[in-house]
Amino acid sequence: MSEKWDEKVIELAKSLINCQSYSGHEDKAAEALKAYMKEAGVFDEIETDCYGNVIGHIKGKNPGSKVLFDGHIDTVPVGNLKDWKHDPFHAVVEDGKLYGRGAADMNGAVAAFTVAAHRYAVENGKNFAGDVYVAGVVHEECFEGVAARKISAKVKPDYVVIGEASEMNLKVGQRGRAEIVVETFGVPAHSANPEKGVNAVYKMCEAIQAIREIEPPVQDKLGKGILELTDVKSSPYPGASVVPEYCRATYDRRLLVGETKESVLQPIIEKMEELKKKDPQFSYKVSYAVGKEECYTGEKIQGERFFPGWLFGAEEEWVAKIKSELEKEGFSPEVTTYNFCTNGSHYAGEAGIRTIGMGPARENLAHTIDEYAEVEDLTNVFRCYVGIMKALLG
Repeated sequence: MSEKWDEKVIELAKSLINCQSYSGHEDKAAEALKAYMKEAGVFDEIETDCYGNVIGHIKGKNPGSKVLFDGHIDTVPVGNLKDWKHDPFHAVVEDGKLYGRGAADMNGAVAAFTVAAHRYAVENGKNFAGDVYVAGVVHEECFEGVAARKISAKVKPDYVVIGEASEMNLKVGQRGRAEIVVETFGVPAHSANPEKGVNAVYKMCEAIQAIREIEPPVQDKLGKGILELTDVKSSPYPGASVVPEYCRATYDRRLLVGETKESVLQPIIEKMEELKKKDPQFSYKVSYAVGKEECYTGEKIQGERFFPGWLFGAEEEWVAKIKSELEKEGFSPEVTTYNFCTNGSHYAGEAGIRTIGMGPARENLAHTIDEYAEVEDLTNVFRCYVGIMKALLG
């Protein structure tokens, strides 16, 4: 019997991998996921929202908690196909590994928790207290947590399980991230007469030096709140005999728990104000980058690039209950934190929902050439997801 379920996990994972599903083009993967849910016959509701997120719902026979399993079905591009030994969109199992784009990040996990929900409903005859939701989420690679806002607004979950890679350890937090834009403004002039203008790049050089003096906060469990310059652009470009009138710098800021949009920008603004007091020609703006993309449904998705950090304690009752149940099933998960950003930035960081992460594969396999997940990891995490349902729903 268990072999039948294992086969279902691998076959669904293959089906999802075989659907090239770059961000904004997840339609085929969404249809494959819905097709499995319909064939399973245990999902009471299957729907696609305006962004293209797929949400499946299994109702227990008794009232209880709502548990949402979240996994994104979009993937990053593969780059040069010639570098791949295995076709990234023709999933194969070789030497105990399932190869293909999304095997680790994160169609493997989506398949595992969808089949786990199916099994849990069948084996219990839906005789459990609460509701199980599984979600195939779009556009996560562009905006961690933005599309997820639609899901939590509809479901209103009590618990969320993020299926991102964790080597089957339990993740109770992560640093968030923000993309900060610093702009300086000058006055254009012919470069033969630079004194008639104001060079925005020189002003930016002063700004960059001042920002380097800022020391971001540090927290014991999440580490450093990094502030790193990632690019600088001037305009006009190329600047053919023109003093640049505009310059833009982008910073990557890793966020810790408790930080707000205002508190993160404040030290930068203070530095800019100091420069402005010294130099009346110093003109600036500090803001968060805003991304805008189109969903496969035709809907526009837009979000400010501020994705909060979050953290729960390993000693919290619901975390301990999950860990205990998994140990009964023969697993030995460690309780740690993610090194990267996930949809948990919305569920836990914005909405305050109790959130935990668990997925197959190593974190460093995401976005790599010849991406893979161990077949044993996929089938084991499938059992872990069933165990989490038992712990939270009885």
